[in-house]
Amino acid sequence: MRRKVFKRIFSCLALGFLLLLAVIARPALHILRTIRNDKNEVVAPANGRIDDASRLDEMPIAEIWKLPAGREEAEKQLADLLQRCRTSHLKISIAGARHSMGGHTISRDGVVIDMLPFNRMELDETAGILRVQSGARWHDIIAFLNARGFSVEVMQSNDDFSVGGSLSVNCHGWNFAPASVASTVESFRLMLADGKIVKCSRDENRELFSLVLGGYGLFGIILDANLHVVRNEKYEIDRITVSPADFARVFKEKTVRAADVGMIYGRLDVTPSGLLKDGTINLFRRRHGETNLLVTSLGEPKKATLKRAIFRGSAGSDYGKELRWECERWLDPRLSGSVFDRNEILYESVSLFQGRGKDNVDTLVECFVPPTEFDGFVADLRRLIPEYKVDLMNVTVRHVTEDKDAFLRYADKEMFSLVMLFNQPRSAEGEAAMSNATRAMIDAALRHGGRYYLPYRLHATAEQFAAAYPQAGEFFRLKSKYDPEELFQNEFYRHYGK
Repeated sequence: MRRKVFKRIFSCLALGFLLLLAVIARPALHILRTIRNDKNEVVAPANGRIDDASRLDEMPIAEIWKLPAGREEAEKQLADLLQRCRTSHLKISIAGARHSMGGHTISRDGVVIDMLPFNRMELDETAGILRVQSGARWHDIIAFLNARGFSVEVMQSNDDFSVGGSLSVNCHGWNFAPASVASTVESFRLMLADGKIVKCSRDENRELFSLVLGGYGLFGIILDANLHVVRNEKYEIDRITVSPADFARVFKEKTVRAADVGMIYGRLDVTPSGLLKDGTINLFRRRHGETNLLVTSLGEPKKATLKRAIFRGSAGSDYGKELRWECERWLDPRLSGSVFDRNEILYESVSLFQGRGKDNVDTLVECFVPPTEFDGFVADLRRLIPEYKVDLMNVTVRHVTEDKDAFLRYADKEMFSLVMLFNQPRSAEGEAAMSNATRAMIDAALRHGGRYYLPYRLHATAEQFAAAYPQAGEFFRLKSKYDPEELFQNEFYRHYGK
C-alpha cells in the first residue's frame, strides 16, 4: 500500500516537474537565443563622415570641431571658428550626444561643433539653480546632484543626452507637472552668428529665449544654462491596468488634486493579439517626509541583462512581444520592487534597450493628442500598424501640460504624448515603408487635433509640418532676422526651412 502511495506521489511530482519544464522551456530558450544573438554590430562612419542615432543619416562633412573645456579659451576659439566659417562659406551644425534621428545635428559638407567637452557645472543649493555648460550629459548631472541631495526636474526618460541637445529639442519626460524642459530654464547664454554672446531669459532677449528652446540649434550656440532643480525624493509606484477607452478618465481621476504624484507614465500592449487594447498607468507617489536623499546605489539597473534580453527578443517576434508584455505586467514588479528614488529612475542609459544590429535599426515616432482624442487616435493606430506592416516594439504614454515658453511648441494645450518605438530594416525599402507609415500616423494625429514631435526622421511632408506647426513660417522668418547668412544649418532646416 505504501509503495503504491509513494509511486502515485512520485508520478504526480514527475508530471508537475515536466509541466513546469514545459512552461519555462520556451521563454528560457527564447531569452537565451536573444542573448546569444545580441551582438554589437554598430560600425562608426569613416573619417570625414558622420551619422546620428538613427544610423540612417551618414553623410560627408568638412570637419568635426571639438570645443575646448576651458570657458574663456573655448568661447574665444568658438567666435574665431564662426568667423572662419563665414569667410569660407561653410555651414555649422551643433552636436552633443547626437541622439536626434533626422540629421538635426548635421549639415552636409559643413562643420560639426562637438559640445561634449564643455561640461562643467555648479549648484546654488539655496536657490535650487544648477548652472551647467551645454555639453554636460544628464548622466553626469544626476550623479553630481545626487551627491548633494538634489535631482533633475525635467529631462528625457534616459540620461545619455546633453543639456544643449535637450534644450534644443525642448524635451519632456515622466515628470508630472512641468510642461517640458523649457519651463525649468531660468536663463542661458547664447553665442550668435556674429560671435556676440547674449543672455536670454523671460525678461531679457525674450524672443530669442523662446526661439532657441526647441529651436534645433538654428539661432546660435547655447553655451550654458541656469536650470531649476528639485530635491531628490523617494517614490512608491502604483501600477494600474486600464484600457485606452478609459485611459484619460482614469489618469485624471488618479492625478486631479493629487499632490503626492511626482512622476507618471503609461504603456500600451503591442502584442499582435491584443494590439493597443490594454494598457497600464504607472504613478510614482511621494513617500511623505522622505526627501533630499542621497542614493548610494546609482548604477546599472537591477537585472539589466535579463531586461534587455526580454525587450530585444520582441523585435520581429510575435511570441517575444507576448512574453515581454507578460513580463512587464507580472515579472518586472517582482524584479524591480515598488520603492524607488527619483535619481534612480532617471539614471538609466538608452543603451539598456537600444538595438545594435547591422541590418536593423530602432526608430521613434511621437504624436501628441488632446486627452479627449486619446482613444480615437489609438483606434486609428490599431488599424494603421497592421496595415503598413511595421514592427511596433513599444508605446509609452506621457502627459504634457501647456507650453508657454517655446516658440515652436508641440503642446499648445494639455496633451498626451504617445512615444512609439519601431524596429525597421536598415535599407531603402525599410525606410520607405516606415516613411509611409509615419505619414499615415501623423495624418491621424492631425485629424484628432494633435501634432507630432520633430527630433525624429524627416518623414512628414511639408504640408503636414505646416499643419502641425502653423507658427513655422514666422519661426523661419525670425531665423533670417538673427542669422541672415544662414550660418547655422542642419538637415532639418534644409528639409523644411529652405
